Amino acid sequence: MSFVSALTSAILPVLLVAGVGFVLGRVRDVRVDALGTVSVYVLTPCLVFYSLATTSLGSGAVAKIGAGVLGYVAVMTVVASVAARALGLEEPHRGAFVLSSTFPNAGNYGIPLARFAFGPIGQSVAVLYIVAQDVLQYTLGVFLAARGGETDLRDAATEVFRLPLLYGLLAAGLARYFDAVPPTDTALMETIQLVGDAAIPVMLLMLGIQLANTRSGPSLTRAGVPTALKLGVAPLVALALALGLGFADSDVARVFVLECAMPAAVTPLVLTIEFSGDAETSFSAPEYVSTVIFTTTVCSVATLAALIWALRGGLLWI
Repeated sequence: MSFVSALTSAILPVLLVAGVGFVLGRVRDVRVDALGTVSVYVLTPCLVFYSLATTSLGSGAVAKIGAGVLGYVAVMTVVASVAARALGLEEPHRGAFVLSSTFPNAGNYGIPLARFAFGPIGQSVAVLYIVAQDVLQYTLGVFLAARGGETDLRDAATEVFRLPLLYGLLAAGLARYFDAVPPTDTALMETIQLVGDAAIPVMLLMLGIQLANTRSGPSLTRAGVPTALKLGVAPLVALALALGLGFADSDVARVFVLECAMPAAVTPLVLTIEFSGDAETSFSAPEYVSTVIFTTTVCSVATLAALIWALRGGLLWI
């Protein structure tokens, strides 16, 4: 497969739908929070349940994906923390730097892209990835965002237990364990699939609207290092982890690497706004995260197309 083929078959569909959301966000005052509520509490849990209840992935692959996400976040947190200290950043900007350099947009960018690039197996792996990452975002992520503030970390971390997608994962796991998954041609499963499939275009529309509403306060040069970490270092860390974990299915390994290589996630911006507190500087921590989200998303068009080309062409040894 060629680079152009990777760009048109995987990246272009994502850009087209997200572009519609971007234009809509520019011309109309769209409340993305409302779409987010529908996505988080209805669409994504159905997507999680259906994808995992019907997936061909075994328990070994699921465990390795979870271990891979944990290892990736741990390594990138250390790397980003060292880089932030070297740059002389203080809290809350240090936490914002680490968050935006570590957590990829594996949800409203990663799931659709994995689906377009690798089909149903890509969607299943991406869904497992985002479930594992969300647990870490609402525990470790809250801690990183709140360092130096006055937030009760224990209360904040309980947000993880309010994530409906976590219960979608548990429901799918129990249904598979007790061999109680309904046939896919039943009305129940077809309804769940219909609702879950709606999550993908809604996620992309949300991505476009969020980018349209992003205000990049600090100069783009401030986002250079986290952008390099997110789009340059992160794929290398993911590749090393994929090789070390030894995935039996090479497509699972490839999707894992692709998810890690996504641009900066939006959730860290929410966490930074909620928990970082105020700082008397020329730019705020949320502005810093917003800038990194914008720059990494724009730059990821080229880096992800190249990565998909390399992964699907067998140029990377996994």
